[in-house]
Amino acid sequence: MINIDLLQELLIVSTVASVVTVAFIQKTKSLFKKSKVVSVYSFLVNIVFGVLFTITFTEIKPLFGLWVGLFSYLEADTLYKSLEGKLSPLKDLNKDKEEVIEIPRSDI
Repeated sequence: MINIDLLQELLIVSTVASVVTVAFIQKTKSLFKKSKVVSVYSFLVNIVFGVLFTITFTEIKPLFGLWVGLFSYLEADTLYKSLEGKLSPLKDLNKDKEEVIEIPRSDI
């Protein structure tokens, strides 16, 4: 019988871990020139982060962290494609803050 509660918890943890690993891999993938190496690197990073997330933030056995890492690796591509182009760089966000003009209450 499938333990639905455990599976659900693993998927939730893997979604959070996937967000972190996608950001981490995007920042560090320029170290590698071949996409095949990046894929292997991505898999290893997801497994490591999955185990670390499981140990740190849940009461789940550390062995299940391997499943979290695998789920995170499989969903990372989908997550990346869904967020692609929707996130603004921090530089652009700070630029918007600089252009804010405050109007004194007395002028309203």
